[in-house]
Amino acid sequence: MNPARARLLRPEQKLASFAWSSLRCYLQPPRKQPAWLRVGRLLGEHGIPRASKAGRREFGRRMELRRRMADPPGQFKAVERGWCLGDKAFRQELLAQMKEQMGEHHYGEERAATEQARAEEMVREGLKRLGWQEADLAARRKGDPGKVKLAVRLRTESTASVKWIAERLRMGSWTYLNHLLYWQRRATLG
Repeated sequence: MNPARARLLRPEQKLASFAWSSLRCYLQPPRKQPAWLRVGRLLGEHGIPRASKAGRREFGRRMELRRRMADPPGQFKAVERGWCLGDKAFRQELLAQMKEQMGEHHYGEERAATEQARAEEMVREGLKRLGWQEADLAARRKGDPGKVKLAVRLRTESTASVKWIAERLRMGSWTYLNHLLYWQRRATLG
């Protein structure tokens, strides 16, 4: 449906006529389909029992019918600027899987969301190790040694920014945190 949603086709053009769509591969006879293509699986997902000529034709008809139906407003808003559809629990499951399998083919928001989830996990672990509750972050002073130690860990083991860490750990401005991190490094090295 991407060429139709992007308005790359004239109304009289068929979806399968778009050169960069896989739809036409699904509609071709088996001898013309790429060896890796699993037509039967996709058709089965649409309730079409066989990848026969009639089954492929029915699939094409359904895709054209779907094209003619207007998408409800906002239906794809979640993925226009995001990277997944689903509720918070599903998103957390994906982030956990991505943490283990993050590769060079993952981009921008999905990488950032995975890294932020990792940083949040590190904060929870740090609070537990210190025997603190979330409220203790606000109650303790900005330069508390426990906060500084956790900030150092976040800077060395995650891609969290100094601004994010300062805000998350309630350590005042990011410049103050930078100052603390500088002196912590000096003390460790010297």
